[in-house]
Amino acid sequence: MASSPAWTAPAVDRRENIPFDTERESLDHFLDWQRETLLWKCAGLTGEQLASRPLPTTELSLAGLIRHMAAVERWWFRIHFLGQKSLEILYETEEDRDSDFHAADADSAEADYAIYLEEVDQVRRVIAGHGLDEMFESRRGRMLTLRWVCLHMIQEYARHAGHADLLREAIDGTTGY
Repeated sequence: MASSPAWTAPAVDRRENIPFDTERESLDHFLDWQRETLLWKCAGLTGEQLASRPLPTTELSLAGLIRHMAAVERWWFRIHFLGQKSLEILYETEEDRDSDFHAADADSAEADYAIYLEEVDQVRRVIAGHGLDEMFESRRGRMLTLRWVCLHMIQEYARHAGHADLLREAIDGTTGY
């Protein structure tokens, strides 16, 4: 599905980042807040702007970050934690393992945004009934927990939120946390 010429990333209402009573509520909330922050950095931009690479020292784009985080959500939560090994690894090709970043373009920005939202929705639903101490074996043979995945994803989003800050400012001057 190609982006329509008039498509822009929708506005995002980020929830207040406040503490919660339980560890699970806190982890779920902080992860969702990081997800919302990435989308907030994209809000109001066209597919062309999202796919632009405004910084000459990197190939990063906001569209690439959206694609990357959809792939990472699927990779850690669904493929590894839930063991859904038959799922396709999003955006990766034999020729380019980083095509989530490299192949992002204006024509697919709307579809990629929708894929990201669907992947996050899937993850929320499938992990809701699982405990933080549930374990799984990583591809490197380490035993990890759902807690570890949630913390890792918060860290992954936080790192890329910094990239998104720089990209957004370079695109249209918008700043803010």
